Amino acid sequence: MSTRLRTRASVAAGRLTAWFSRTARLGRGGVIGGRVTLRLDPSALRRLGRDRTVVMITGTNGKTTTALMLARALEALAEVAHNGDGANMPDGVVAALAAHPDAPYAVLEVDETYVPWVAEQVQPAALVLLNLSRDQLDRVGEVRMMERDLRAAFARLPRTVVVANCDDVLVTSAASAAARPVWVGTGRRWSGDSVSCPRCGGAITHADREWRCAACAFARPEPTWSLDGDLVTTPAGRRVDLDLRLPGEANRANAALALAAAHCVGVPPHTAAARLRTITDIGGRYRTVRRTRHSVRLMLAKNPAGWAETLRVLDEDTPVVVAVNAQEADGRDLSWLWDVHFERLRGRQVVVAGERSADLAVRLCYAEVPHWSVPDPVSAIDTLPPGGVELVANYTAFRDLVDRLPDV
Repeated sequence: MSTRLRTRASVAAGRLTAWFSRTARLGRGGVIGGRVTLRLDPSALRRLGRDRTVVMITGTNGKTTTALMLARALEALAEVAHNGDGANMPDGVVAALAAHPDAPYAVLEVDETYVPWVAEQVQPAALVLLNLSRDQLDRVGEVRMMERDLRAAFARLPRTVVVANCDDVLVTSAASAAARPVWVGTGRRWSGDSVSCPRCGGAITHADREWRCAACAFARPEPTWSLDGDLVTTPAGRRVDLDLRLPGEANRANAALALAAAHCVGVPPHTAAARLRTITDIGGRYRTVRRTRHSVRLMLAKNPAGWAETLRVLDEDTPVVVAVNAQEADGRDLSWLWDVHFERLRGRQVVVAGERSADLAVRLCYAEVPHWSVPDPVSAIDTLPPGGVELVANYTAFRDLVDRLPDV
């Protein structure tokens, strides 16, 4: 069987498997379909990515949001293949490309663990590195090991533009190995995983927006793109007003990186920004749903850096339901709960929920946050007085809620 015919047959088998999975209500089909395709043809990703302009997005937080932003921007040029369901491991990437075989552009969210292999297969025109912080320690491992792996991968991509957040110390260290880095200043505030230099171990010192190692020459590079409030300054000195419909500084940072990446593949910044303003939710995140007497805003947070950003955008006068699971997709290790500043929830009505509500309750006790426990998140909503509710959940808890709660 010729290699081209083998790829076509494996893609057809993957689509059939995905259809069966959806029909039998066993799952959404994307992951299992891609898995079957790769099992039958291990070179399928390389062939499916050929003759396209591919942009990859990776990082600990913000991948799905930034990928949607980039896909929306690139749709100004032509059809885009995009794994918008968040299936960001090789199976999901293959499924997304197979679903749009004729799309000249592809925007691929990729789990940082798999970036070296996926990038080698598809040879992206651009790769966006958002941030690096502790995540699922039982699956991903130590974040500095991840930085070293990405640094080595970027060194093997001489034609790829790496669009990187230069306010993240670990991101800067990894992206410095790229032949064509584009630095974006986002002003992000999370620095809990980069107190020491990834190159020599010296202390990292901060002054205003600048940072540097006290022991070696490693320091923040000068950005060619920069974010200041809602305004993004381009390399030409023009200012673009984001005016996003998504809340929070983290989403403005994601948008700045998306504008820079879109510009690298031919979308003018003002055109890209206009298309970003059409986004109101990300796979259900930030969406408001109605539950009997309550109006519930849904938010996702998965690790200490993500929780820090989410807690900042909560309405101060609105009750909160916090739901935490610890399934395989979440990471079994819940030690990260102790790195989240839950003290911000003091003075509110708080309900803890999810499969690991007991672990969360212990953490809130130490944070001196009064609360009560209702393991089922939907039932937890019902225990609150009528009105608005902020519901924050980690990955599988959020996924289940999106399926259970209808749109407004």
